[in-house]
Amino acid sequence: MAKYRKLGRTSDQRKALLRNQVTALIQHGRIVTTEAKAKEVRKIADGLIALAVKEKDNYETVKVTAKVPRKDKDGRRVKQIVDKDTKKVLSETHRDKDGKILRIENGVTVTVYDEVEKEIKKDLPSRVHARRQMLKVLYPVVDVPKDAAGRKKNTKNVDLVAKLFDEYGPKYAGRKGGYTRIIKVGQRKGDAAMEVILELV
Repeated sequence: MAKYRKLGRTSDQRKALLRNQVTALIQHGRIVTTEAKAKEVRKIADGLIALAVKEKDNYETVKVTAKVPRKDKDGRRVKQIVDKDTKKVLSETHRDKDGKILRIENGVTVTVYDEVEKEIKKDLPSRVHARRQMLKVLYPVVDVPKDAAGRKKNTKNVDLVAKLFDEYGPKYAGRKGGYTRIIKVGQRKGDAAMEVILELV
Protein backbone atom coordinates (compact mmCIF):
# COMPACT_ATOMS: atom_id res chain seq x y z
CA MET A 1 0.00 0.00 0.00
CA ALA A 2 1.27 3.50 -0.85
CA LYS A 3 2.09 5.82 2.06
CA TYR A 4 0.86 8.83 0.10
CA ARG A 5 -2.15 9.81 -2.02
CA LYS A 6 -1.65 9.61 -5.76
CA LEU A 7 -4.30 12.34 -6.37
CA GLY A 8 -5.08 10.91 -9.83
CA ARG A 9 -1.89 12.36 -11.32
CA THR A 10 1.45 11.15 -12.63
CA SER A 11 4.41 11.58 -10.27
CA ASP A 12 5.85 14.71 -11.94
CA GLN A 13 2.43 16.44 -12.05
CA ARG A 14 1.72 15.47 -8.43
CA LYS A 15 5.08 16.80 -7.20
CA ALA A 16 4.59 20.08 -9.09
CA LEU A 17 1.07 20.49 -7.67
CA LEU A 18 2.21 19.85 -4.09
CA ARG A 19 5.23 22.17 -4.43
CA ASN A 20 2.94 24.90 -5.80
CA GLN A 21 0.46 24.55 -2.94
CA VAL A 22 3.16 24.44 -0.24
CA THR A 23 4.71 27.60 -1.72
CA ALA A 24 1.30 29.36 -1.67
CA LEU A 25 0.66 28.23 1.92
CA ILE A 26 4.03 29.52 3.19
CA GLN A 27 3.61 32.82 1.30
CA HIS A 28 -0.04 33.62 2.18
CA GLY A 29 -0.62 31.61 5.38
CA ARG A 30 -3.74 29.87 4.07
CA ILE A 31 -5.08 28.16 0.93
CA VAL A 32 -8.40 26.67 -0.18
CA THR A 33 -8.08 23.18 -1.68
CA THR A 34 -9.59 19.68 -1.51
CA GLU A 35 -9.26 17.55 1.62
CA ALA A 36 -7.02 14.92 -0.02
CA LYS A 37 -4.59 17.55 -1.35
CA ALA A 38 -4.60 19.43 1.97
CA LYS A 39 -3.56 16.30 3.88
CA GLU A 40 -0.59 15.80 1.55
CA VAL A 41 0.41 19.50 1.59
CA ARG A 42 0.18 19.53 5.39
CA LYS A 43 2.86 16.80 5.68
CA ILE A 44 5.36 18.77 3.57
CA ALA A 45 4.59 22.18 5.15
CA ASP A 46 4.90 20.82 8.70
CA GLY A 47 8.29 19.31 7.80
CA LEU A 48 9.57 22.64 6.42
CA ILE A 49 8.39 24.60 9.47
CA ALA A 50 9.92 22.01 11.84
CA LEU A 51 13.22 22.44 9.95
CA ALA A 52 12.95 26.24 10.29
CA VAL A 53 12.28 25.96 14.05
CA LYS A 54 15.28 23.66 14.52
CA GLU A 55 17.73 25.85 12.55
CA LYS A 56 16.39 29.36 13.32
CA ASP A 57 19.31 30.39 15.58
CA ASN A 58 22.03 28.39 13.83
CA TYR A 59 24.05 31.28 12.37
CA GLU A 60 26.85 33.63 13.34
CA THR A 61 26.96 37.39 12.87
CA VAL A 62 29.92 38.60 10.81
CA LYS A 63 31.07 42.16 10.03
CA VAL A 64 31.94 42.76 6.38
CA THR A 65 32.96 45.78 4.35
CA ALA A 66 30.67 46.34 1.37
CA LYS A 67 30.79 48.78 -1.53
CA VAL A 68 27.55 50.76 -1.75
CA PRO A 69 26.75 53.23 -4.56
CA ARG A 70 26.52 56.84 -3.36
CA LYS A 71 23.05 58.40 -3.86
CA ASP A 72 22.01 62.02 -4.42
CA LYS A 73 19.05 63.79 -2.77
CA ASP A 74 16.64 62.29 -5.36
CA GLY A 75 17.83 58.73 -4.66
CA ARG A 76 19.77 58.34 -7.94
CA ARG A 77 23.34 57.06 -8.17
CA VAL A 78 26.10 59.72 -8.19
CA LYS A 79 28.30 59.44 -11.29
CA GLN A 80 31.62 61.05 -12.19
CA ILE A 81 33.59 61.35 -15.39
CA VAL A 82 37.15 59.97 -15.07
CA ASP A 83 40.05 59.81 -17.52
CA LYS A 84 40.22 56.50 -19.38
CA ASP A 85 43.97 56.06 -18.89
CA THR A 86 44.98 57.89 -15.70
CA LYS A 87 41.68 57.40 -13.76
CA LYS A 88 41.87 61.08 -12.73
CA VAL A 89 38.49 62.75 -12.02
CA LEU A 90 37.62 65.14 -14.89
CA SER A 91 34.15 66.13 -13.65
CA GLU A 92 32.28 65.55 -10.37
CA THR A 93 29.02 65.04 -12.27
CA HIS A 94 28.13 63.49 -15.63
CA ARG A 95 25.35 66.03 -16.39
CA ASP A 96 25.44 69.77 -17.09
CA LYS A 97 23.14 72.45 -15.56
CA ASP A 98 20.35 71.63 -18.06
CA GLY A 99 20.45 67.93 -17.18
CA LYS A 100 22.09 66.82 -20.44
CA ILE A 101 24.82 64.18 -20.34
CA LEU A 102 28.33 65.64 -20.62
CA ARG A 103 30.77 64.39 -23.25
CA ILE A 104 34.44 64.82 -22.36
CA GLU A 105 37.20 63.58 -24.64
CA ASN A 106 38.93 60.47 -23.27
CA GLY A 107 36.44 60.45 -20.34
CA VAL A 108 34.38 57.54 -18.98
CA THR A 109 31.29 57.78 -16.74
CA VAL A 110 31.63 55.73 -13.54
CA THR A 111 29.46 55.29 -10.44
CA VAL A 112 30.89 56.56 -7.14
CA TYR A 113 30.99 53.90 -4.38
CA ASP A 114 31.38 54.28 -0.60
CA GLU A 115 32.71 51.54 1.67
CA VAL A 116 30.27 50.62 4.45
CA GLU A 117 30.62 48.20 7.36
CA LYS A 118 27.68 45.79 7.56
CA GLU A 119 26.67 43.00 9.90
CA ILE A 120 25.43 39.91 8.06
CA LYS A 121 24.15 36.52 9.16
CA LYS A 122 26.48 33.73 8.10
CA ASP A 123 24.74 30.35 8.07
CA LEU A 124 26.44 27.42 9.79
CA PRO A 125 26.69 24.19 7.74
CA SER A 126 23.52 22.52 9.08
CA ARG A 127 21.47 25.69 8.35
CA VAL A 128 22.89 25.84 4.81
CA HIS A 129 21.72 22.24 4.33
CA ALA A 130 18.27 23.10 5.73
CA ARG A 131 18.07 26.10 3.36
CA ARG A 132 18.84 23.85 0.38
CA GLN A 133 16.24 21.30 1.50
CA MET A 134 13.64 24.10 1.62
CA LEU A 135 14.66 25.44 -1.80
CA LYS A 136 14.13 21.93 -3.24
CA VAL A 137 10.43 22.24 -2.33
CA LEU A 138 9.60 25.96 -2.63
CA TYR A 139 9.16 27.65 -5.99
CA PRO A 140 10.65 31.15 -6.54
CA VAL A 141 7.99 33.84 -5.94
CA VAL A 142 7.83 37.30 -7.53
CA ASP A 143 5.62 39.91 -5.87
CA VAL A 144 3.87 42.20 -8.41
CA PRO A 145 2.20 45.38 -7.05
CA LYS A 146 -1.58 45.50 -7.68
CA ASP A 147 -1.67 49.11 -8.98
CA ALA A 148 0.82 48.37 -11.80
CA ALA A 149 0.09 44.68 -12.34
CA GLY A 150 1.95 43.09 -15.24
CA ARG A 151 4.72 45.69 -15.23
CA LYS A 152 8.26 44.80 -14.26
CA LYS A 153 8.75 48.05 -12.34
CA ASN A 154 8.55 47.62 -8.54
CA THR A 155 8.34 43.81 -8.76
CA LYS A 156 10.46 42.05 -6.16
CA ASN A 157 11.52 38.52 -5.40
CA VAL A 158 10.04 37.14 -2.17
CA ASP A 159 12.54 35.18 -0.04
CA LEU A 160 10.32 32.45 1.43
CA VAL A 161 13.26 30.68 3.09
CA ALA A 162 14.07 33.87 5.03
CA LYS A 163 10.38 34.10 5.96
CA LEU A 164 10.51 30.54 7.31
CA PHE A 165 13.65 31.20 9.38
CA ASP A 166 12.88 34.75 10.58
CA GLU A 167 9.08 34.74 10.95
CA TYR A 168 7.77 31.17 11.34
CA GLY A 169 10.82 29.77 13.22
CA PRO A 170 10.47 32.06 16.28
CA LYS A 171 6.64 32.00 16.08
CA TYR A 172 6.42 28.19 16.43
CA ALA A 173 9.51 27.71 18.64
CA GLY A 174 7.47 26.58 21.67
CA ARG A 175 5.25 24.24 19.64
CA LYS A 176 6.00 20.55 19.12
CA GLY A 177 4.45 19.96 15.68
CA GLY A 178 0.92 20.63 14.46
CA TYR A 179 1.69 23.89 12.68
CA THR A 180 -1.33 23.71 10.33
CA ARG A 181 -5.08 23.23 10.71
CA ILE A 182 -7.73 21.99 8.27
CA ILE A 183 -11.21 23.58 8.37
CA LYS A 184 -13.92 21.89 6.29
CA VAL A 185 -15.90 24.27 4.05
CA GLY A 186 -18.31 21.90 2.34
CA GLN A 187 -18.72 20.05 -0.92
CA ARG A 188 -17.55 21.71 -4.10
CA LYS A 189 -20.04 22.30 -6.91
CA GLY A 190 -19.41 20.12 -9.92
CA ASP A 191 -17.59 17.11 -8.50
CA ALA A 192 -18.80 17.25 -4.86
CA ALA A 193 -15.22 17.02 -3.55
CA MET A 194 -14.83 18.11 0.07
CA GLU A 195 -13.32 21.60 0.03
CA VAL A 196 -11.21 22.74 2.99
CA ILE A 197 -9.19 25.73 4.20
CA LEU A 198 -5.62 24.77 5.07
CA GLU A 199 -4.02 27.44 7.23
CA LEU A 200 -1.07 27.96 9.52
CA VAL A 201 -2.02 27.97 13.21
